[in-house]
Amino acid sequence: MQSVTSDAGIQGKSREFRHALMDSTLWNGFPFRDDDIVIATYAKAGTTWMQQIVAQLVFGGAEGIDVQAMSPWLDSRAGSMPERLAMLEAQTHRRFIKTHLPADALVMHPRARYIYVARDGRDVVWSMHNHHNQLKDEFFAMINRDLPPGVKPHPRPDLELVPYFQRWLEANGHPWWPFWEHVRAWFDLRHRLQVHLVHFNDLKRDLPGEIQRIAAFLDIPLTPARLALITRHCSFAYMKEHAERFSPGGGTRLKGGARSFINQGTNGRWRDMLSADDIACYEAKAIAELGEPCARWLGDGGAVG
Repeated sequence: MQSVTSDAGIQGKSREFRHALMDSTLWNGFPFRDDDIVIATYAKAGTTWMQQIVAQLVFGGAEGIDVQAMSPWLDSRAGSMPERLAMLEAQTHRRFIKTHLPADALVMHPRARYIYVARDGRDVVWSMHNHHNQLKDEFFAMINRDLPPGVKPHPRPDLELVPYFQRWLEANGHPWWPFWEHVRAWFDLRHRLQVHLVHFNDLKRDLPGEIQRIAAFLDIPLTPARLALITRHCSFAYMKEHAERFSPGGGTRLKGGARSFINQGTNGRWRDMLSADDIACYEAKAIAELGEPCARWLGDGGAVG
Protein backbone atom coordinates (compact mmCIF):
# COMPACT_ATOMS: atom_id res chain seq x y z
CA MET A 1 0.00 0.00 0.00
CA GLN A 2 1.15 3.55 -0.61
CA SER A 3 0.00 6.96 0.54
CA VAL A 4 1.39 9.89 -1.43
CA THR A 5 1.11 13.57 -0.69
CA SER A 6 -0.73 15.42 -3.41
CA ASP A 7 0.66 18.65 -4.85
CA ALA A 8 -2.60 19.43 -6.59
CA GLY A 9 -4.84 19.96 -3.56
CA ILE A 10 -7.82 18.99 -5.72
CA GLN A 11 -11.05 20.19 -4.07
CA GLY A 12 -9.75 19.65 -0.56
CA LYS A 13 -7.84 16.43 -1.22
CA SER A 14 -4.60 16.42 0.80
CA ARG A 15 -2.96 13.23 -0.51
CA GLU A 16 -3.20 10.37 -2.98
CA PHE A 17 -3.72 6.80 -1.81
CA ARG A 18 -2.87 3.71 -3.83
CA HIS A 19 -3.34 0.01 -3.14
CA ALA A 20 -3.57 -3.01 -5.39
CA LEU A 21 -7.36 -2.72 -5.13
CA MET A 22 -7.84 1.03 -5.50
CA ASP A 23 -6.29 4.29 -6.63
CA SER A 24 -7.43 7.71 -5.45
CA THR A 25 -6.15 9.42 -8.61
CA LEU A 26 -9.09 7.89 -10.49
CA TRP A 27 -11.29 10.59 -8.91
CA ASN A 28 -9.11 13.44 -10.17
CA GLY A 29 -11.03 15.40 -12.75
CA PHE A 30 -14.25 13.46 -12.17
CA PRO A 31 -17.16 15.52 -13.60
CA PHE A 32 -19.44 15.83 -10.57
CA ARG A 33 -23.10 16.76 -10.68
CA ASP A 34 -24.46 18.85 -7.84
CA ASP A 35 -26.77 16.11 -6.54
CA ASP A 36 -24.26 13.22 -6.67
CA ILE A 37 -24.21 10.86 -3.70
CA VAL A 38 -20.93 9.24 -2.64
CA ILE A 39 -21.14 6.12 -0.43
CA ALA A 40 -17.90 5.61 1.48
CA THR A 41 -16.81 2.75 3.73
CA TYR A 42 -13.89 0.69 4.81
CA ALA A 43 -14.38 -2.67 3.06
CA LYS A 44 -17.00 -5.02 4.59
CA ALA A 45 -18.52 -2.30 6.74
CA GLY A 46 -21.92 -2.15 5.05
CA THR A 47 -21.17 -0.74 1.61
CA THR A 48 -23.62 -2.85 -0.38
CA TRP A 49 -26.35 -2.41 2.20
CA MET A 50 -26.03 1.37 1.92
CA GLN A 51 -25.97 1.19 -1.88
CA GLN A 52 -29.28 -0.67 -1.75
CA ILE A 53 -30.77 1.83 0.72
CA VAL A 54 -29.78 4.77 -1.47
CA ALA A 55 -30.94 3.00 -4.65
CA GLN A 56 -34.31 2.37 -3.05
CA LEU A 57 -34.62 6.00 -2.00
CA VAL A 58 -33.61 7.29 -5.44
CA PHE A 59 -36.01 4.94 -7.27
CA GLY A 60 -38.88 5.08 -4.79
CA GLY A 61 -38.79 1.46 -3.63
CA ALA A 62 -38.73 -0.08 -7.10
CA GLU A 63 -38.14 -3.79 -7.63
CA GLY A 64 -35.39 -5.22 -9.82
CA ILE A 65 -32.72 -2.54 -9.36
CA ASP A 66 -29.29 -3.87 -10.31
CA VAL A 67 -27.27 -1.93 -7.76
CA GLN A 68 -23.84 -3.13 -8.85
CA ALA A 69 -24.55 -2.26 -12.48
CA MET A 70 -25.43 1.35 -11.73
CA SER A 71 -23.34 2.23 -8.65
CA PRO A 72 -19.67 1.66 -9.53
CA TRP A 73 -16.68 1.55 -7.21
CA LEU A 74 -15.02 4.49 -8.93
CA ASP A 75 -11.54 4.15 -7.39
CA SER A 76 -11.31 0.40 -8.06
CA ARG A 77 -8.34 -0.77 -10.11
CA ALA A 78 -10.41 -3.71 -11.38
CA GLY A 79 -12.31 -3.24 -14.61
CA SER A 80 -12.35 -0.31 -17.01
CA MET A 81 -12.36 3.26 -15.75
CA PRO A 82 -13.48 4.65 -19.16
CA GLU A 83 -16.46 2.29 -19.09
CA ARG A 84 -17.39 3.38 -15.56
CA LEU A 85 -17.20 7.05 -16.54
CA ALA A 86 -19.26 6.49 -19.69
CA MET A 87 -21.91 4.63 -17.71
CA LEU A 88 -22.13 7.40 -15.11
CA GLU A 89 -22.27 10.08 -17.78
CA ALA A 90 -25.19 8.31 -19.45
CA GLN A 91 -27.22 8.09 -16.23
CA THR A 92 -30.14 10.50 -16.03
CA HIS A 93 -31.21 9.59 -12.49
CA ARG A 94 -29.51 10.86 -9.35
CA ARG A 95 -26.16 9.09 -9.27
CA PHE A 96 -24.73 7.18 -6.30
CA ILE A 97 -21.08 6.13 -6.39
CA LYS A 98 -19.05 3.85 -4.15
CA THR A 99 -15.61 4.49 -2.67
CA HIS A 100 -13.36 2.83 -0.10
CA LEU A 101 -11.04 5.82 0.19
CA PRO A 102 -10.29 7.71 3.40
CA ALA A 103 -11.79 11.20 3.30
CA ASP A 104 -8.48 13.03 3.05
CA ALA A 105 -7.63 11.13 -0.17
CA LEU A 106 -11.00 11.71 -1.81
CA VAL A 107 -12.24 14.55 -3.96
CA MET A 108 -14.85 16.40 -1.88
CA HIS A 109 -17.22 18.30 -4.13
CA PRO A 110 -18.96 21.11 -2.19
CA ARG A 111 -22.46 20.22 -3.41
CA ALA A 112 -22.27 16.43 -3.47
CA ARG A 113 -23.52 14.40 -0.49
CA TYR A 114 -21.25 11.90 1.28
CA ILE A 115 -22.52 8.99 3.39
CA TYR A 116 -19.95 7.13 5.49
CA VAL A 117 -20.82 3.75 7.01
CA ALA A 118 -18.70 2.46 9.90
CA ARG A 119 -18.55 -0.89 11.65
CA ASP A 120 -16.54 -2.29 14.56
CA GLY A 121 -13.20 -3.44 13.18
CA ARG A 122 -13.61 -6.91 14.64
CA ASP A 123 -16.86 -7.39 12.74
CA VAL A 124 -15.20 -6.00 9.62
CA VAL A 125 -12.43 -8.58 9.80
CA TRP A 126 -14.83 -11.48 10.45
CA SER A 127 -16.67 -10.57 7.26
CA MET A 128 -13.49 -9.76 5.38
CA HIS A 129 -11.88 -13.14 6.09
CA ASN A 130 -14.80 -14.94 4.47
CA HIS A 131 -14.74 -12.60 1.47
CA HIS A 132 -10.98 -12.90 1.05
CA ASN A 133 -11.22 -16.69 1.03
CA GLN A 134 -14.02 -16.61 -1.54
CA LEU A 135 -12.10 -14.59 -4.14
CA LYS A 136 -11.04 -16.58 -7.20
CA ASP A 137 -7.50 -16.84 -8.53
CA GLU A 138 -8.54 -14.88 -11.62
CA PHE A 139 -9.41 -11.90 -9.44
CA PHE A 140 -5.97 -11.83 -7.83
CA ALA A 141 -4.36 -12.09 -11.27
CA MET A 142 -6.44 -9.15 -12.51
CA ILE A 143 -5.76 -6.73 -9.65
CA ASN A 144 -2.07 -7.59 -9.37
CA ARG A 145 -1.30 -6.72 -12.99
CA ASP A 146 0.41 -3.43 -13.85
CA LEU A 147 0.71 -2.23 -10.27
CA PRO A 148 1.74 1.40 -9.69
CA PRO A 149 5.32 1.91 -8.43
CA GLY A 150 5.68 1.01 -4.76
CA VAL A 151 2.34 -0.81 -4.51
CA LYS A 152 2.54 -4.42 -3.35
CA PRO A 153 0.45 -7.26 -4.85
CA HIS A 154 -2.68 -8.16 -2.90
CA PRO A 155 -1.98 -11.60 -1.40
CA ARG A 156 -4.23 -14.61 -1.14
CA PRO A 157 -5.38 -15.41 2.43
CA ASP A 158 -2.95 -17.61 4.30
CA LEU A 159 -4.19 -17.64 7.91
CA GLU A 160 -7.10 -18.94 9.94
CA LEU A 161 -9.56 -16.40 11.26
CA VAL A 162 -8.09 -15.40 14.64
CA PRO A 163 -4.45 -15.15 13.41
CA TYR A 164 -5.81 -13.23 10.40
CA PHE A 165 -7.42 -10.72 12.78
CA GLN A 166 -4.29 -10.49 14.92
CA ARG A 167 -2.11 -9.70 11.91
CA TRP A 168 -4.68 -7.18 10.61
CA LEU A 169 -4.57 -5.41 13.97
CA GLU A 170 -0.80 -5.57 14.43
CA ALA A 171 0.03 -4.54 10.86
CA ASN A 172 -2.51 -1.71 10.53
CA GLY A 173 -5.06 -3.34 8.25
CA HIS A 174 -2.80 -5.80 6.44
CA PRO A 175 -3.34 -7.03 3.77
CA TRP A 176 -6.05 -4.48 3.03
CA TRP A 177 -5.44 -0.84 3.99
CA PRO A 178 -5.08 1.18 7.22
CA PHE A 179 -8.25 1.08 9.29
CA TRP A 180 -7.84 3.67 12.03
CA GLU A 181 -6.90 6.56 9.78
CA HIS A 182 -9.83 5.68 7.53
CA VAL A 183 -12.36 5.92 10.37
CA ARG A 184 -10.66 8.95 11.89
CA ALA A 185 -10.62 10.96 8.65
CA TRP A 186 -14.36 10.50 8.12
CA PHE A 187 -15.29 11.00 11.79
CA ASP A 188 -13.46 14.33 11.73
CA LEU A 189 -15.91 15.51 9.02
CA ARG A 190 -19.02 14.62 11.05
CA HIS A 191 -20.12 18.25 11.47
CA ARG A 192 -19.98 19.09 7.77
CA LEU A 193 -23.42 19.56 6.24
CA GLN A 194 -22.47 17.47 3.19
CA VAL A 195 -21.36 14.45 5.29
CA HIS A 196 -23.63 11.96 7.08
CA LEU A 197 -22.24 9.20 9.29
CA VAL A 198 -24.09 5.90 9.69
CA HIS A 199 -23.16 2.91 11.85
CA PHE A 200 -23.81 -0.70 10.83
CA ASN A 201 -25.22 -1.48 14.30
CA ASP A 202 -27.77 1.33 14.01
CA LEU A 203 -28.95 -0.06 10.66
CA LYS A 204 -29.51 -3.40 12.35
CA ARG A 205 -31.23 -1.89 15.41
CA ASP A 206 -33.58 0.50 13.64
CA LEU A 207 -33.52 0.15 9.86
CA PRO A 208 -36.68 2.24 9.21
CA GLY A 209 -35.40 5.04 11.44
CA GLU A 210 -31.99 5.08 9.76
CA ILE A 211 -33.59 5.08 6.30
CA GLN A 212 -35.67 8.10 7.34
CA ARG A 213 -32.56 9.95 8.53
CA ILE A 214 -30.69 9.14 5.31
CA ALA A 215 -33.68 10.29 3.24
CA ALA A 216 -33.76 13.58 5.14
CA PHE A 217 -30.03 14.07 4.54
CA LEU A 218 -30.55 13.48 0.82
CA ASP A 219 -33.68 15.67 0.68
CA ILE A 220 -35.81 12.76 -0.51
CA PRO A 221 -39.43 12.82 0.78
CA LEU A 222 -40.88 9.61 2.20
CA THR A 223 -44.44 8.49 2.84
CA PRO A 224 -45.08 5.81 5.47
CA ALA A 225 -46.06 3.34 2.72
CA ARG A 226 -42.91 3.98 0.74
CA LEU A 227 -40.76 3.72 3.86
CA ALA A 228 -42.28 0.31 4.61
CA LEU A 229 -41.63 -0.86 1.05
CA ILE A 230 -38.03 0.38 1.05
CA THR A 231 -37.38 -1.19 4.45
CA ARG A 232 -38.58 -4.55 3.14
CA HIS A 233 -36.34 -4.26 0.07
CA CYS A 234 -33.35 -3.46 2.30
CA SER A 235 -33.77 -6.43 4.62
CA PHE A 236 -31.05 -9.06 4.79
CA ALA A 237 -33.48 -11.74 3.63
CA TYR A 238 -34.46 -9.75 0.52
CA MET A 239 -30.85 -8.96 -0.38
CA LYS A 240 -29.78 -12.57 0.13
CA GLU A 241 -32.61 -13.77 -2.11
CA HIS A 242 -31.55 -11.36 -4.88
CA ALA A 243 -27.80 -11.56 -4.24
CA GLU A 244 -26.81 -11.43 -7.92
CA ARG A 245 -27.91 -7.77 -8.02
CA PHE A 246 -25.56 -6.84 -5.20
CA SER A 247 -22.41 -8.89 -5.77
CA PRO A 248 -19.72 -7.32 -8.01
CA GLY A 249 -19.76 -9.04 -11.37
CA GLY A 250 -22.91 -10.89 -10.34
CA GLY A 251 -20.79 -13.09 -8.08
CA THR A 252 -18.53 -14.38 -10.86
CA ARG A 253 -15.41 -13.33 -8.93
CA LEU A 254 -16.32 -15.51 -5.94
CA LYS A 255 -15.98 -19.26 -5.52
CA GLY A 256 -19.39 -19.50 -3.89
CA GLY A 257 -21.09 -17.14 -6.31
CA ALA A 258 -23.32 -14.20 -5.43
CA ARG A 259 -24.87 -15.78 -2.33
CA SER A 260 -21.46 -16.04 -0.68
CA PHE A 261 -21.10 -12.24 -1.04
CA ILE A 262 -24.19 -11.58 1.08
CA ASN A 263 -22.86 -13.79 3.85
CA GLN A 264 -24.30 -13.57 7.39
CA GLY A 265 -24.74 -9.87 8.12
CA THR A 266 -24.28 -10.49 11.84
CA ASN A 267 -22.08 -8.84 14.43
CA GLY A 268 -20.21 -10.09 17.48
CA ARG A 269 -19.11 -13.46 16.09
CA TRP A 270 -15.62 -12.63 17.36
CA ARG A 271 -16.77 -12.69 21.00
CA ASP A 272 -16.55 -16.47 21.26
CA MET A 273 -13.25 -16.71 19.38
CA LEU A 274 -11.00 -13.88 20.54
CA SER A 275 -9.22 -14.11 23.86
CA ALA A 276 -9.66 -11.49 26.58
CA ASP A 277 -6.17 -10.23 25.70
CA ASP A 278 -7.09 -9.91 22.01
CA ILE A 279 -10.21 -7.92 22.86
CA ALA A 280 -8.37 -5.67 25.30
CA CYS A 281 -5.62 -5.06 22.74
CA TYR A 282 -8.15 -4.03 20.09
CA GLU A 283 -10.08 -1.74 22.44
CA ALA A 284 -6.94 -0.04 23.74
CA LYS A 285 -5.76 0.47 20.16
CA ALA A 286 -9.11 1.99 19.20
CA ILE A 287 -8.93 4.58 21.98
CA ALA A 288 -5.28 5.39 21.29
CA GLU A 289 -5.90 5.83 17.56
CA LEU A 290 -9.33 7.46 17.57
CA GLY A 291 -9.89 9.04 20.96
CA GLU A 292 -12.68 8.08 23.35
CA PRO A 293 -15.71 9.59 21.51
CA CYS A 294 -14.87 8.07 18.13
CA ALA A 295 -13.82 4.72 19.62
CA ARG A 296 -17.08 4.51 21.56
CA TRP A 297 -19.13 5.30 18.44
CA LEU A 298 -17.17 2.84 16.32
CA GLY A 299 -17.78 0.10 18.86
CA ASP A 300 -21.55 0.30 18.98
CA GLY A 301 -22.94 3.27 17.04
CA GLY A 302 -25.53 5.60 18.51
CA ALA A 303 -25.28 9.40 18.60
CA VAL A 304 -22.16 10.64 16.84
CA GLY A 305 -21.61 13.67 19.05
